[in-house]
Amino acid sequence: MSRSTAGSCRRRPSSSSSQPFAHLTAQGATSDSPTFFETLTALALWEFDRQDVDVAVLEVGIGGKHDATSVVDPVASAVTSVTLEHTDILGDTVAEIARDKAHVAPDDEPLVTGATGSALEAVRAVAGEVLTVGEAAETDVTVTYRGREGLEAAVTLDGPDWHVETRLPLLGEHQAQNAGVAAALCRQVADVAEADLARGLRNAHWPGRFEVMDESPLTVLDGAHNPGGVARVVETLDEFAYDDLHVVLGAMVDKDHTGIAAGLADADHVVACKPNVDRAESTSVVARAVEDVTDATVETRSDVAGAVGIALAAASADDAVLVTGSLYAVREARTRWSRAMVPKQVDSIPEARETIEAADVTDAGAWRMRGKAVHRVLRTRVQVRQAQYLKEELLSLGGECAISGLNNQDEEKVDVVLMATMAQFKRLTDKLEGQPYGLATFGEELRDALGIQRSPPERTYPWDDGTAVMGILNVTPDSFHDGGEYDNVADAVERAEAMVEADVDILDVGGESTRPGADPVPAEEERERVVPVIEALADADVAISIDTRKASVARAALDAGADVLNDVSGLEDPEMRLVAAEYDVPVVVMHSIDTPVDPDTDVEYDDVVEDCIDQLTERVLLAEKAGLDRERIIVDPGLGFGKSPTEDFELLDRLDEFRALGCPVLVGHSHKSMFGLVGRGPDERTSATVAATALAAERGADIVRVHDVPENVAAVDVVHAASDPTRFEE
Repeated sequence: MSRSTAGSCRRRPSSSSSQPFAHLTAQGATSDSPTFFETLTALALWEFDRQDVDVAVLEVGIGGKHDATSVVDPVASAVTSVTLEHTDILGDTVAEIARDKAHVAPDDEPLVTGATGSALEAVRAVAGEVLTVGEAAETDVTVTYRGREGLEAAVTLDGPDWHVETRLPLLGEHQAQNAGVAAALCRQVADVAEADLARGLRNAHWPGRFEVMDESPLTVLDGAHNPGGVARVVETLDEFAYDDLHVVLGAMVDKDHTGIAAGLADADHVVACKPNVDRAESTSVVARAVEDVTDATVETRSDVAGAVGIALAAASADDAVLVTGSLYAVREARTRWSRAMVPKQVDSIPEARETIEAADVTDAGAWRMRGKAVHRVLRTRVQVRQAQYLKEELLSLGGECAISGLNNQDEEKVDVVLMATMAQFKRLTDKLEGQPYGLATFGEELRDALGIQRSPPERTYPWDDGTAVMGILNVTPDSFHDGGEYDNVADAVERAEAMVEADVDILDVGGESTRPGADPVPAEEERERVVPVIEALADADVAISIDTRKASVARAALDAGADVLNDVSGLEDPEMRLVAAEYDVPVVVMHSIDTPVDPDTDVEYDDVVEDCIDQLTERVLLAEKAGLDRERIIVDPGLGFGKSPTEDFELLDRLDEFRALGCPVLVGHSHKSMFGLVGRGPDERTSATVAATALAAERGADIVRVHDVPENVAAVDVVHAASDPTRFEE
């Protein structure tokens, strides 16, 4: 939580889930309808109740009576800080605003706050007992910001009876204070252990808050939208060494443009732009504010994506590029790194119609366009104005663009399905060059997704020339398929040599089982299991992967000779991505809900493939921001981890859609319970595994992870021979 923010933690609601709707209906009938914010709070609590959550967290920017958070009966609450924002709603003074926010205070615990001065006095007057957080020695929780270490901030938190030293992925002194507030709340709600606090805070990633997207040039996204926020961002930016500062600035009409511009006094180059929302200020007004108070070179661009392109093109490798002014501007800029172009396999008219209908296109539209989709098809999300342009241009080229029926608004992005031949797509990308509204940037993303006018990558990894086979080597006593068979070094090495003889491409050495209900293994014990085996195999003519969730084990394995990190937790250990970047090795990032698997976890997906892609997108960005290229970030859909057998098979069938992430794809299906769906018991799954390997290879998997190497190598060879028999000619 940051800004003038109030928040509360509330244990599971005990009221009937229908009560919010009954209340809203009754209020509306008496012409006293709840406000938008009140309605949103009620709906949030209803959803928390429906999902049977244990702890509900409400994070709001207004707080108090205006959004009904003053009546939710929380078990813990915080007002992080108070500034002059939303004055048209909240009041004209800091004290007045603080008094209203303080009504979120719980009955049985002190209100946690980072407020100072008159704001703190006002909070105390309303809430009574408070627990203060800040740098001053007299605060109840003392925060010490020790500066930047790499892409993280070193912080120390000292509470009344607890002490935490950790690193945060969010840089800046204000984020250190927010961490202190969060830690105090956690201690109030659940008495969280110090080690868990340290780990949790290190995993506190917040898109759009001093988010470092690249280091050459240094590229930072931060949604600061007031003078104080912008000043803090620039202060944090000064912790890095850079030459010139290029700023992409997009603000809302109700903000202090002159004050924001004054915070950017050291900028050398500013591109003023207009986010695609009604409240956005015009580029000319933003540019004028910057010109009045800075010596920067100022230019304008109508769209955020285009402005980012201009700034990046103007920046040298030693410069810095900052996108700021509003979270709306940051959201649009972030699309450059996060937009997924999902390829769709459409081989028939019924499949075409199903794909189009899945994007919420009307029935009539799906019927009319279904025959045009049997070629190259991509699904993605764009702004409404971009969607209309794409449709017009593709129609003129002989292609088609199906647009979601939810396009009667201009705030949120909409789904589109692009349908054309490769030649038509190439002509479309040519037409998009130089176009406004982010279309030029979209055209470059389209070229990347389809490989249009792109040089093929250099081949350096086993999976670069087709599907690679990764052999599983479990040095554990309790793995679900082969536990206890190779848990001493001699047996493990013998097993590995047999797999190498069978033409395995990668050996995956693991020392901890992730089977359902498996007990965690201490890091020291896991290291003792895997390191001797890896050292014994270091000279083998094969790549070696370490299968671990722990960064300390990964580091030891890499020192022993491992080449690849395989993390089934999806970078749950906050240091794992940094280890991969430090050693410059590929890392497998798996989609998982629980590791080890919790058989009692029931996960609801809207669309299991698209949901996995969305969630993996953020994990890929984490690894990318640590310094890894996408060609070295391998994604694993996580078959069997938080999915039903039906969902596992859907992931396998639609594996090619994971190409949207721009990363190699690994499939781990060997002997898993998913094959129970087709009547195969635990001891009957070798043939089913081999069949699935063939299907995965045909669907474009870069790596298949299996126990039975000879059989699965044969399956992959058959798929390769079917597509290119000449590769097997002597």
